[in-house]
Amino acid sequence: MPEGHVTHRIAGILNEHFLGMPVRSTSPQGRFEGAAEMDGRVFERAEAFGKHMFVGFEDVPDRVNIHLGLLGKFFFADEYDPPETGAIRWRLSIDEPPFTMDLRGPNVCQLRNPTEVEKITSALGPDPLRIDADPEKAWARIHRSGSPIAVLCMDQKIFAGVGNIYRAEALYRHHIDPFMAGKFLRRAEFEAIWNDFVQLMPLGVRDGRIDTVYPEHTPEAMGRPPRVDKHGGEVYVYRRSGLPCLVCGNPVAMQELAARNLFWCRTCQPRSRRRVVRD
Repeated sequence: MPEGHVTHRIAGILNEHFLGMPVRSTSPQGRFEGAAEMDGRVFERAEAFGKHMFVGFEDVPDRVNIHLGLLGKFFFADEYDPPETGAIRWRLSIDEPPFTMDLRGPNVCQLRNPTEVEKITSALGPDPLRIDADPEKAWARIHRSGSPIAVLCMDQKIFAGVGNIYRAEALYRHHIDPFMAGKFLRRAEFEAIWNDFVQLMPLGVRDGRIDTVYPEHTPEAMGRPPRVDKHGGEVYVYRRSGLPCLVCGNPVAMQELAARNLFWCRTCQPRSRRRVVRD
């Protein structure tokens, strides 16, 4: 499933090309009935909240809510209304300059009224990519939870937009046992994790890939070959199970946790023995 930086990146692309423009809106697949209501209207704004996107149009109180889920993808073309390929849930096009967006296979693509939008966004935790994010909401929930911190980092009610890659990498970068209960996390550790999300995720928006290694661990600095993976980017543990840790050299571990693969280093992230909750 795409992480939040992808949603923000795509929202930026939509705003760059469609903002203030009347658009042609269709649903070639026929499964998005709201497409016809937006046809010919002026594109107002695309805005991301974690992995959710809301697209607005002038003089329409409702917003198009998009959640890509596991299979959803956006496709772009520098032409107006090109030939249709695949099952296109929603298409937006402009003719000057020519540009088309195709959305295929999303988990959600439907109109939401303002009350529904508020219900969805208010249920989300702070999004590190939004300037209005309040990390105290995340700290309050983590600080009273007995669930493993690795599970909490993936909970969208705690950190909106954070997915498997960012959680694994932030916990590694700060030597945190991913199985430790959230309530044992120190305040300084929480702030370090949050700051990592705030600093690293905008780079993902800018570059279209996730890089998390410090300068001294880049391929150039270490004299090693670049990582080859469809997700791109240089990382410490994500999808590196069995490979040597870039710091200690011991094999990176992998285990399923809450139906997702967790990656960590047993040496750099030793099991915690904490038994006391601290503020």
